[in-house]
Amino acid sequence: MEDDILTIEEVAKYLRVSERTVYDWAQKGEIPSGKIGTVWRFKKSEIEKWVNDRLSSGSKSTTANQAVQIRNILSPDRIVYITQSTKHDALVELAANLSTAPQVKFAQELETEILKREELMSTAIGRGIAIPHVRLSSVTDLVMSVGICKSPVIDFQTIDDVPVQLLIMIAAAYNQHSYYLQTLSFLSSKLKNAELRDALLKSTDPEAAYKLLIEE
Repeated sequence: MEDDILTIEEVAKYLRVSERTVYDWAQKGEIPSGKIGTVWRFKKSEIEKWVNDRLSSGSKSTTANQAVQIRNILSPDRIVYITQSTKHDALVELAANLSTAPQVKFAQELETEILKREELMSTAIGRGIAIPHVRLSSVTDLVMSVGICKSPVIDFQTIDDVPVQLLIMIAAAYNQHSYYLQTLSFLSSKLKNAELRDALLKSTDPEAAYKLLIEE
């Protein structure tokens, strides 16, 4: 059957590369893939086309802006509307949400490390955005939650004195340093779009907010 569904092991065997290489490509969005639950799956026909395209063009990867795909690290249930007015309470609420992701094994550890990271240095990046983030050995894969603050959080140390209203919380495995930095950079760049920020703040439904975030 043309659209047989393949596992990481089967794709690795087909491409004659290691399973770890296929996993890294899938994580970075460099190979056609999708998650069913928490496992990666691949369509054979899409893999064959991907290989042919690469061999024809000599390209090392797909386009750079596809390197991070939000749909692979976020789901609508991890978008929450936060009513807390302080940084501490907003971070605790969002950490509790992120802890529901299967990639996060220890909720209390995540909360503790997020708060500790924030004490060390503010994660506010300007334009009303903060991206609290940690890498933990107990996290199995990079994952994120989004907090849309209905009231500005005024006690973040912001570089432009604009109160925070968008919280993007990221947890990654300790060995995902490059992908972790790539994701932070990608999100920082994406959220420079004022129209996107305004649309997110006006949204009232997690599904609608999710669709805004996964648009190319």
